[in-house]
Amino acid sequence: EYNLALGERRAKSVLQYLTTLGVKADRLSIISYGKEKPAVQGSTEDAWAKNRRSEFVIVK
Repeated sequence: EYNLALGERRAKSVLQYLTTLGVKADRLSIISYGKEKPAVQGSTEDAWAKNRRSEFVIVK
């Protein structure tokens, strides 16, 4: 699916950026949900823009 692949590319870009900041790659993992878990429901440009995102969780 297009959105799933797009999310995967976005996640890989964020992972690459975080590694350039010094975060070790073995401490990072990525997952793409495509349309499965939108942050905002709706079919408007604003909703779509808010759903083009990357999120991360810090685990100690």
